[in-house]
Amino acid sequence: MDYLVFRLYGPMASWGDIAVGESRHSHNGPTKAAVLGLVAAALGIKREEEATHLALNQHYMLATAVKCKGQLLRDYHTVQAPDSVGKFRYRTRRDELVAGRERLGTVLSSREYRMDALAWVALRMSSPDAQAPFTLAHMADALLQPKYSLYLGRKSCPLAAPLQPQLIQAEGFQGAFQQYQPGSLLFSSEPDHQQAAAARYLATDALVEYSWEGELADFSVEPTTDTRTLMTVIQHDQLLSRQRWQFAPRKVLRLYLTEGR
Repeated sequence: MDYLVFRLYGPMASWGDIAVGESRHSHNGPTKAAVLGLVAAALGIKREEEATHLALNQHYMLATAVKCKGQLLRDYHTVQAPDSVGKFRYRTRRDELVAGRERLGTVLSSREYRMDALAWVALRMSSPDAQAPFTLAHMADALLQPKYSLYLGRKSCPLAAPLQPQLIQAEGFQGAFQQYQPGSLLFSSEPDHQQAAAARYLATDALVEYSWEGELADFSVEPTTDTRTLMTVIQHDQLLSRQRWQFAPRKVLRLYLTEGR
Protein backbone atom coordinates (compact mmCIF):
# COMPACT_ATOMS: atom_id res chain seq x y z
CA MET A 1 0.00 0.00 0.00
CA ASP A 2 1.27 3.49 -0.86
CA TYR A 3 1.32 6.28 1.71
CA LEU A 4 2.09 9.99 1.65
CA VAL A 5 3.72 11.01 4.94
CA PHE A 6 4.68 14.54 6.00
CA ARG A 7 5.14 16.54 9.19
CA LEU A 8 3.47 19.59 10.69
CA TYR A 9 5.43 21.81 13.06
CA GLY A 10 4.99 25.41 14.19
CA PRO A 11 5.24 27.64 17.26
CA MET A 12 1.43 27.73 17.40
CA ALA A 13 -1.28 25.42 16.06
CA SER A 14 -5.02 25.11 16.59
CA TRP A 15 -6.87 21.91 15.62
CA GLY A 16 -10.51 22.95 15.92
CA ASP A 17 -12.92 20.96 18.03
CA ILE A 18 -16.66 21.66 18.03
CA ALA A 19 -17.06 25.44 18.40
CA VAL A 20 -20.21 26.60 20.10
CA GLY A 21 -20.58 30.18 21.30
CA GLU A 22 -17.54 31.77 22.88
CA SER A 23 -15.34 28.67 23.41
CA ARG A 24 -13.09 27.45 20.56
CA HIS A 25 -11.28 24.33 21.82
CA SER A 26 -8.39 22.52 20.10
CA HIS A 27 -7.68 18.80 19.74
CA ASN A 28 -4.21 17.51 20.65
CA GLY A 29 -3.40 16.76 17.01
CA PRO A 30 -4.41 17.61 13.44
CA THR A 31 -8.01 16.94 12.38
CA LYS A 32 -8.99 15.58 8.97
CA ALA A 33 -10.61 18.87 8.01
CA ALA A 34 -7.41 20.78 8.86
CA VAL A 35 -5.06 18.37 7.06
CA LEU A 36 -7.09 18.14 3.86
CA GLY A 37 -7.73 21.87 3.98
CA LEU A 38 -3.96 22.36 4.02
CA VAL A 39 -3.53 19.89 1.13
CA ALA A 40 -6.31 21.66 -0.81
CA ALA A 41 -4.51 25.00 -0.34
CA ALA A 42 -1.26 23.44 -1.59
CA LEU A 43 -3.09 22.12 -4.67
CA GLY A 44 -4.64 25.53 -5.33
CA ILE A 45 -8.26 24.44 -4.80
CA LYS A 46 -10.48 27.44 -4.13
CA ARG A 47 -13.07 27.44 -1.36
CA GLU A 48 -15.97 27.65 -3.85
CA GLU A 49 -14.85 24.41 -5.59
CA GLU A 50 -17.17 22.40 -3.37
CA ALA A 51 -17.18 19.14 -5.35
CA THR A 52 -13.38 18.93 -5.40
CA HIS A 53 -13.18 19.52 -1.64
CA LEU A 54 -15.73 16.76 -1.01
CA ALA A 55 -13.88 14.31 -3.28
CA LEU A 56 -10.63 15.13 -1.50
CA ASN A 57 -12.23 14.31 1.86
CA GLN A 58 -13.98 11.12 0.70
CA HIS A 59 -11.25 9.27 -1.18
CA TYR A 60 -8.34 9.39 1.28
CA MET A 61 -7.80 7.85 4.70
CA LEU A 62 -5.88 9.76 7.36
CA ALA A 63 -3.63 8.80 10.26
CA THR A 64 -1.73 11.10 12.60
CA ALA A 65 1.12 10.60 15.04
CA VAL A 66 1.29 13.39 17.61
CA LYS A 67 4.96 13.45 18.61
CA CYS A 68 4.51 16.50 20.82
CA LYS A 69 1.08 17.94 21.58
CA GLY A 70 2.66 21.15 22.88
CA GLN A 71 1.70 23.42 25.75
CA LEU A 72 -1.86 24.65 25.89
CA LEU A 73 -2.36 28.39 25.32
CA ARG A 74 -5.78 29.95 25.86
CA ASP A 75 -6.28 33.33 24.20
CA TYR A 76 -8.96 35.75 25.37
CA HIS A 77 -10.06 37.22 22.05
CA THR A 78 -12.08 40.38 21.34
CA VAL A 79 -13.42 41.45 17.94
CA GLN A 80 -15.34 44.64 17.20
CA ALA A 81 -18.06 44.05 14.60
CA PRO A 82 -21.55 45.41 13.73
CA ASP A 83 -24.65 43.27 14.24
CA SER A 84 -26.61 41.99 11.22
CA VAL A 85 -29.06 44.22 9.36
CA GLY A 86 -31.59 42.11 7.46
CA LYS A 87 -30.11 40.77 4.21
CA PHE A 88 -27.47 43.49 4.00
CA ARG A 89 -23.91 42.10 3.95
CA TYR A 90 -20.70 43.92 4.76
CA ARG A 91 -18.21 43.13 1.98
CA THR A 92 -14.98 44.19 3.69
CA ARG A 93 -13.57 44.86 7.13
CA ARG A 94 -13.58 48.57 6.23
CA ASP A 95 -17.33 48.35 5.52
CA GLU A 96 -17.88 46.89 8.98
CA LEU A 97 -15.98 49.69 10.69
CA VAL A 98 -17.21 52.62 8.53
CA ALA A 99 -20.70 51.76 7.24
CA GLY A 100 -21.58 49.82 10.39
CA ARG A 101 -20.01 52.31 12.80
CA GLU A 102 -23.30 53.03 14.59
CA ARG A 103 -23.99 49.31 15.17
CA LEU A 104 -20.56 48.19 16.42
CA GLY A 105 -20.40 45.79 19.32
CA THR A 106 -17.72 43.57 20.84
CA VAL A 107 -17.64 39.79 20.34
CA LEU A 108 -15.75 37.84 23.02
CA SER A 109 -14.27 34.37 22.58
CA SER A 110 -11.75 32.05 24.21
CA ARG A 111 -9.49 30.29 21.68
CA GLU A 112 -7.11 27.42 22.37
CA TYR A 113 -3.72 26.90 20.72
CA ARG A 114 -0.99 24.27 20.98
CA MET A 115 2.51 25.75 21.33
CA ASP A 116 5.59 24.05 19.84
CA ALA A 117 3.50 21.10 18.66
CA LEU A 118 4.83 18.45 16.28
CA ALA A 119 2.76 15.87 14.41
CA TRP A 120 3.31 13.47 11.52
CA VAL A 121 0.54 12.85 9.03
CA ALA A 122 -0.06 9.86 6.70
CA LEU A 123 -2.56 9.76 3.83
CA ARG A 124 -3.54 6.84 1.62
CA MET A 125 -6.27 6.23 -0.93
CA SER A 126 -9.36 4.69 0.64
CA SER A 127 -9.26 1.79 -1.84
CA PRO A 128 -7.06 0.96 -4.84
CA ASP A 129 -9.84 1.53 -7.37
CA ALA A 130 -11.21 4.68 -5.78
CA GLN A 131 -11.92 7.61 -8.08
CA ALA A 132 -9.49 9.78 -6.18
CA PRO A 133 -9.08 13.23 -7.74
CA PHE A 134 -5.28 13.38 -7.19
CA THR A 135 -2.46 10.88 -6.94
CA LEU A 136 -0.34 10.83 -3.80
CA ALA A 137 2.66 11.89 -5.91
CA HIS A 138 0.70 14.92 -7.18
CA MET A 139 -0.16 15.87 -3.62
CA ALA A 140 3.48 15.47 -2.51
CA ASP A 141 4.62 17.80 -5.31
CA ALA A 142 2.00 20.36 -4.29
CA LEU A 143 3.20 20.29 -0.67
CA LEU A 144 6.71 21.11 -1.91
CA GLN A 145 5.44 24.04 -4.02
CA PRO A 146 2.08 25.12 -2.55
CA LYS A 147 -0.20 27.42 -4.53
CA TYR A 148 -1.57 29.20 -1.43
CA SER A 149 -0.11 29.92 2.00
CA LEU A 150 -0.29 26.97 4.38
CA TYR A 151 -1.07 27.21 8.08
CA LEU A 152 -1.74 25.00 11.09
CA GLY A 153 -5.46 25.29 11.68
CA ARG A 154 -5.65 29.10 11.77
CA LYS A 155 -4.13 31.73 9.50
CA SER A 156 -2.25 33.12 12.51
CA CYS A 157 -0.38 29.78 12.87
CA PRO A 158 2.26 29.52 10.09
CA LEU A 159 4.52 26.53 9.50
CA ALA A 160 7.99 26.74 11.05
CA ALA A 161 9.67 23.85 9.21
CA PRO A 162 9.50 22.21 5.77
CA LEU A 163 6.75 19.61 5.39
CA GLN A 164 9.20 17.14 3.86
CA PRO A 165 6.59 14.90 2.17
CA GLN A 166 7.74 11.36 1.35
CA LEU A 167 6.04 8.56 -0.61
CA ILE A 168 6.35 5.28 1.27
CA GLN A 169 5.25 1.70 0.63
CA ALA A 170 4.30 -0.10 3.83
CA GLU A 171 1.87 -2.51 5.45
CA GLY A 172 -0.28 -0.29 7.62
CA PHE A 173 -0.01 3.28 8.90
CA GLN A 174 2.39 2.27 11.66
CA GLY A 175 4.82 0.83 9.12
CA ALA A 176 4.64 4.05 7.08
CA PHE A 177 5.45 6.16 10.16
CA GLN A 178 8.35 3.86 11.07
CA GLN A 179 9.89 4.34 7.61
CA TYR A 180 9.45 8.12 7.54
CA GLN A 181 12.79 9.92 7.93
CA PRO A 182 12.36 13.73 8.03
CA GLY A 183 15.32 16.05 8.50
CA SER A 184 16.12 17.87 11.70
CA LEU A 185 13.87 20.73 12.79
CA LEU A 186 16.95 22.81 13.69
CA PHE A 187 19.62 23.93 11.25
CA SER A 188 23.31 23.69 12.14
CA SER A 189 26.55 22.98 10.30
CA GLU A 190 27.57 20.67 13.14
CA PRO A 191 25.43 17.49 13.28
CA ASP A 192 26.30 16.79 16.93
CA HIS A 193 25.26 20.31 17.97
CA GLN A 194 22.11 19.98 15.88
CA GLN A 195 21.01 16.80 17.68
CA ALA A 196 21.84 18.23 21.12
CA ALA A 197 19.93 21.43 20.38
CA ALA A 198 16.93 19.52 19.10
CA ALA A 199 16.82 17.40 22.25
CA ARG A 200 17.10 20.52 24.43
CA TYR A 201 14.72 22.91 22.69
CA LEU A 202 12.30 20.63 20.84
CA ALA A 203 11.28 18.10 23.42
CA THR A 204 9.00 15.31 22.21
CA ASP A 205 6.51 13.40 24.29
CA ALA A 206 7.48 9.91 25.43
CA LEU A 207 3.88 8.83 24.82
CA VAL A 208 2.93 9.17 21.14
CA GLU A 209 -0.77 9.58 20.28
CA TYR A 210 -1.77 7.70 17.11
CA SER A 211 -5.16 8.28 15.50
CA TRP A 212 -6.43 6.72 12.28
CA GLU A 213 -9.49 5.82 10.21
CA GLY A 214 -10.51 2.22 9.62
CA GLU A 215 -9.77 -0.78 11.79
CA LEU A 216 -6.80 -1.95 13.85
CA ALA A 217 -5.48 -3.87 10.84
CA ASP A 218 -5.25 -0.60 8.90
CA PHE A 219 -2.76 0.66 11.47
CA SER A 220 -0.63 -2.38 12.26
CA VAL A 221 -0.22 -5.92 10.99
CA GLU A 222 2.19 -6.73 13.83
CA PRO A 223 0.60 -9.11 16.38
CA THR A 224 3.00 -7.75 19.04
CA THR A 225 1.57 -4.20 18.96
CA ASP A 226 0.46 -3.18 22.46
CA THR A 227 -3.26 -2.39 22.18
CA ARG A 228 -4.08 -1.92 25.87
CA THR A 229 -4.76 1.80 25.33
CA LEU A 230 -6.79 1.34 22.15
CA MET A 231 -10.03 3.35 22.12
CA THR A 232 -12.68 4.55 19.70
CA VAL A 233 -13.54 8.24 19.61
CA ILE A 234 -15.82 10.42 17.49
CA GLN A 235 -14.50 13.61 15.91
CA HIS A 236 -16.70 16.07 14.03
CA ASP A 237 -14.25 16.80 11.23
CA GLN A 238 -15.62 14.97 8.16
CA LEU A 239 -16.33 17.72 5.63
CA LEU A 240 -19.92 18.20 4.45
CA SER A 241 -19.61 21.69 2.98
CA ARG A 242 -16.56 23.94 2.83
CA GLN A 243 -18.64 26.98 1.91
CA ARG A 244 -21.16 26.52 4.76
CA TRP A 245 -18.43 25.27 7.14
CA GLN A 246 -20.34 22.08 8.03
CA PHE A 247 -18.77 18.85 9.31
CA ALA A 248 -20.10 15.38 10.13
CA PRO A 249 -18.98 12.95 12.88
CA ARG A 250 -16.17 10.52 12.00
CA LYS A 251 -15.09 7.36 13.83
CA VAL A 252 -11.42 7.39 14.77
CA LEU A 253 -9.32 4.71 16.48
CA ARG A 254 -6.73 6.03 18.95
CA LEU A 255 -3.76 4.33 20.53
CA TYR A 256 -1.01 5.59 22.85
CA LEU A 257 2.42 3.98 22.51
CA THR A 258 5.55 4.68 24.55
CA GLU A 259 8.41 5.32 22.15
CA GLY A 260 10.92 7.25 24.25
CA ARG A 261 12.45 10.67 23.59
